[in-house]
Amino acid sequence: MTERARFDRGHTDDLMTFLAASPSPYHAVATAAERLEKAGFRQVAETDAWDGTSGGKYVLRGGAIVAWYVPEGAAPHTPFRIVGAHTDSPNLRVKPLPDTGAHGWRQVAVEIYGGPLLNSWLDRDLGIAGRLTLRDGSTRLVNVDRPLLRVPQLAIHLDRSVTADGLKLDKQRHMQPVWGLGRDVRDGDLIAFLEETAGIPAGEVTGWDLMTHSVEPPAYLGRDRELLAGPRMDNLLSVHAGTAALAAVASSSSQPASIPVLAAFDHEENGSQSDTGADGPLLGNVLERSVFARGGSYEDRARAFAGTVCLSSDTGHAVHPNYAERHDPTHHPRVNGGPILKVNVNNRYATDGSGRAEFTAACEAADVPFQSFVSNNSMPCGTTIGPITAARHGIRTVDIGVAILSMHSARELCGADDPFLLANALTAFLER
Repeated sequence: MTERARFDRGHTDDLMTFLAASPSPYHAVATAAERLEKAGFRQVAETDAWDGTSGGKYVLRGGAIVAWYVPEGAAPHTPFRIVGAHTDSPNLRVKPLPDTGAHGWRQVAVEIYGGPLLNSWLDRDLGIAGRLTLRDGSTRLVNVDRPLLRVPQLAIHLDRSVTADGLKLDKQRHMQPVWGLGRDVRDGDLIAFLEETAGIPAGEVTGWDLMTHSVEPPAYLGRDRELLAGPRMDNLLSVHAGTAALAAVASSSSQPASIPVLAAFDHEENGSQSDTGADGPLLGNVLERSVFARGGSYEDRARAFAGTVCLSSDTGHAVHPNYAERHDPTHHPRVNGGPILKVNVNNRYATDGSGRAEFTAACEAADVPFQSFVSNNSMPCGTTIGPITAARHGIRTVDIGVAILSMHSARELCGADDPFLLANALTAFLER
């Protein structure tokens, strides 16, 4: 890869489009599926019998997608090379009885999902998006991508202590957004509004999975536009890079030696324990069925899994210029320095020495620099789908990602070159 190509912004422009089109996990997997369809992939239903034909296939389940490409002549015991990521981000999610309000304000009742930086959601124009379930069991995506809601902050005149003591937010009392005026709260107003917006007959929606999102679009930032600000980069940045890498490998004239896979899960931000989370059966079921569809036995499945490697790609922490003491003193990942290799000896990340060698080989093949990340010993270390994937499936797993600032904010910050570097490293990994 040439120096000029390394910093081509076409990939980052496309990431901005992907982020804007994916305000919920359901939209994210639909967007990824649409891109894979253009690369020749086809959807297969979990309820159907699968065949062992070659080519690209994918499964959608809720806010998760697993896609894989079977090369011509792949044996039943051919190992997999997996890029793992997650589609969910911390936010405010709509409660089962959403219509509420007080003192002439109409509000929407929300629950806190994951661990968001609550202050980042204050005084921000919010839309609402997600999935509606109809009486016949079908689902429809909905996205009101305009200023609809707002969580208003209390004026400083009414809380002078905020200057000395800092902002203190009660998740129940202080985070309910307003969306209009009216003394009478009418049950069903929000869902009726969304039915009308989505062109659904009144009264047909009986279930919903809805969430708020900032309607401010992603944007380049800085004098030289070397930074990217935007929502949900944790972890749609990795979903986008993995989708691009899988499509590139499937479209290549040379056949990969292994079976490349993209596994993007939901519910990472609250523990991954769901039928669409990394701690659920989805990935294992898909990989096993792929082996068996190609005429494989349990022995073939065991051989395939033993040779499989997964890169768990999730964002990590770049060194913060205002809080450098919170980082390890000898490990300071910098934005636009290339992807990070995440290490924790207490298995909060799954990387070991052999995993480092695996990722090094991929980065060298792609001519991509990489950095190492460890947490300060005095600070708690986060975790990812990496250890879950390794333990649940017995698959060798390596934790990597892109270094960002403002993680779990409604609007995060990364280097504008790093998404492209990550995608190139993932492509080289899947090709090996």
